[in-house]
Amino acid sequence: MPEPIEVRMGDEVRLHVETTGPADAEVTAVLLHGWTLDGRSWHRQVAALRETFGSVRVLTYDARGHGRSSCMALPTATLSQLGDDLAAVLDAVVPAGRVVLVGHSMGGMTIMEYAHRHPGHFSRRTAGLVFVSTTAEGHTHTVYGLSPRIARIIRLAETTGAGVLARCGAWRPPRALLRALRPSIRWMLFGDRCEPTDIRLVTSAVARASLRSIGGFRASIGTHHRLATLAALAHLPAAALVGDKDRLTPPPCAESIAAALPATELTVCRGAGHMLMMERPDEVNSALHGVLHRVLDAVAARHHVDG
Repeated sequence: MPEPIEVRMGDEVRLHVETTGPADAEVTAVLLHGWTLDGRSWHRQVAALRETFGSVRVLTYDARGHGRSSCMALPTATLSQLGDDLAAVLDAVVPAGRVVLVGHSMGGMTIMEYAHRHPGHFSRRTAGLVFVSTTAEGHTHTVYGLSPRIARIIRLAETTGAGVLARCGAWRPPRALLRALRPSIRWMLFGDRCEPTDIRLVTSAVARASLRSIGGFRASIGTHHRLATLAALAHLPAAALVGDKDRLTPPPCAESIAAALPATELTVCRGAGHMLMMERPDEVNSALHGVLHRVLDAVAARHHVDG
């Protein structure tokens, strides 16, 4: 069973962290969830890692304002703060060893912010990267699968609504409203196929996110641009995955990440939307396991040389 840990940030925000595997592991996989979701979205990857890599520690946590973590002051609802939080979580929970960072959507952007804001810390700790349905270019490519004109109207309505929600503090969305919106959530986040258990989990996660986090993070997500930061990480084993039906971070988002990281293995999942770890767990697991194998081989090689 996962071990729950509470990590307190410098501004008193409490993050809910869960770990499995040996505490003294030389390699830890850190899985970062997307906007309005929580650590449970990785449950299929956590199970597969526990079964396949007994020597690897696995860590998930709920970002500030999400899941079982506490709410925060509105000025800290930014990707830069999430990058700082990731550095703090690593110091508190994974003080030694190398990490493979795995990010879905906002989680991938969090990794980029960590690399941008803490380059020395990042280079000392990070041995591999996996980007799932994410972008380094804000909403540059986001047209929701619609015409550009309609997409602009939707984005204007979305950003205006986000500003209103951001001022609603720690309140959470009414579950009855989310049940009514389930068809819209399914259309926005999933591709051709969607398991009922997955849409229930996603709806449950959104119900746990504070309105401040739902609205507050939207601005920095939209203006996020970190291709130059990624270009400096080209030496790391990496993978990027995207669904060809992703309405939020469509294939050009992953293609630009792969262009910035030329050694990246790019996987385009046919018929899949934004929730690849649920829609295509085998492909996500395969990419993650491939990066982990390369990292573990490098660690073993260092031991051989040192020995």
